[in-house]
Order: sequence, then C-alpha cells, then structure tokens
Amino acid sequence: MTPKVHAFFDEATNTITYVVQEPEGRACAVIDSVLDFDYASGRTDTRSADAVIAFIRENDLRLEWVLETHVHADHLSAAPYIQEALGGKIGIGERITVVQDTFGKIFNEGTRFQRDGSQFDQLFSQGDSLMIGQMRAEVLHTPGHTPACLTYVIGDAAFVGDTLFMPDFGTARCDFPGGSAETLWDSIQKLLTLPEETRIFVGHDYKAEGRDKYAWETTVGAQKALNKHVGAGKSRDEFILMRKTRDASLAMPRLIIPSLQVNMRAGQMPEPDDNGVSYLKVPVNGL
Repeated sequence: MTPKVHAFFDEATNTITYVVQEPEGRACAVIDSVLDFDYASGRTDTRSADAVIAFIRENDLRLEWVLETHVHADHLSAAPYIQEALGGKIGIGERITVVQDTFGKIFNEGTRFQRDGSQFDQLFSQGDSLMIGQMRAEVLHTPGHTPACLTYVIGDAAFVGDTLFMPDFGTARCDFPGGSAETLWDSIQKLLTLPEETRIFVGHDYKAEGRDKYAWETTVGAQKALNKHVGAGKSRDEFILMRKTRDASLAMPRLIIPSLQVNMRAGQMPEPDDNGVSYLKVPVNGL
C-alpha cells in the first residue's frame, strides 16, 4: 500500500508536519503538528495548524489520528487544537511516562501533574498497530533521541520523527535527559532492516551544507548507502564517539523550555493559576 503523503514545512522550527491519507479513501492522520509560539511575547499562533486543518477540510478528508513521534523539544504540538477542530485520537509512545517523570522533576511539577500518559488518548508499544480507515500503521519503538520515540510504518512509508534526518545531515542528537547514542544506533539498525524502497519521511530538515532546498523524503536504501553518520559501513563505535562528541558542542533548542512543558501534556498548556493565566517555568541551570 502506498499512502498519499502531504507535507507542511514550518521554517521557524524546521519541522515537517504530515497528513497521511488512504490511497483510495478519505481517512487520514496528522503526524507531528506545530503550534506557533513567540517566546519573547509568550504568545501562541495557529497559522501552521490552520493550514493543515484547511487542507483536510478542502479535500473532504476524515481525520482519525493526531500522532506524535515523540515529545518534541523544538516546537509546541498543536494536537489538541487540531483535535478540537476535526476530531481524531491523539497518540504517542507508552514511554511518555518516562519523559513525564523526568521532566516533571526538572520543572518541579506538583502531584496534580499526572505522569501516567493519561493526557493522551492512546499509548503505543513496540509491535502495536492502528488503522487509518482501511490502512494499517505499524508501530516501531525507536528510542535514543528520547526514551519515547516511535516510528510509524504505514504501507511503504515510515515516519521516523527525529531518529534519522536526510542522508546528508545524518542523525538526531542524544544528549537530552533519557537520550542515548548507543540506543539510537540500535534503533536506526531496526529501521534499516525495512525494505530498501521504503520511503523515509523525516521530522526536520536544516538544509545540509551545499544543498539549497529543504528536503524531507528519502528511502531506506539511500540511508544505508549515504547517511553521513550511519551509512556506508560506519561502525557502532564510530557512531557513538561521533554522536557524543558532536552533542557536547550543541546549544539547547530555542524553544526547549516551553516545548517540553506543553508537549508532555499532549499539547495542553499548564493548568492556569487562580488568575486564569497559564505560566511556563524556566528552571535556572536545570537543563
């Protein structure tokens, strides 16, 4: 089965949101949505999500799932906003509970913040599947970037989140709490066992040096042959050393503080204070 894939690129966060549609039907899923956020003013905007909603409505599609590949650290999720407009269930990996526990402590969340994943409609495990109309999506647990990363394999397409980038850019960082270069290597090997013609859709693109256009679709075969971090016979030890050395030089993502607090709540803002306003915490020297 070859699903129809429609990509929406958000240049502010270099994120790609996907609408994945049955080849011969109306059912669809949204993967990795974006809620626009201006950190300086603390204001949200829904223009990115509204473009996705408009596309679904204009094409008379039926939204069944709003899926997250992981708890993103570089953009806020628009999952509840899209769900309110179009319906569907919000899903993420079952190890969201690990992420909630880790960052619940970092942000000193009280006991009212549930760490059981109950903010989401569905938690997925390795080997689970879900239906998008008549189209089956298989769930692969692919941790390393975070403990809860998933890949959704839908027909001949795999949506890998931040596990792999385009071959000329490489792989995701592993230095966030709960990340692991060793684990990421193992997860990538799992992905590279998929058929070589499998289409890989990445979660971000940053235009690698020498490339003048953004790109987000490649194949398993291209990753095996060309990925600068894991392809062309690179060894596990080489990868781990490279990843740890590179990660030590990287700055934190610009929106990591608000993103984690919102995304571990399935895209909801923290519970308002008694004045009706939601607040985001900044843990000084906490990350």
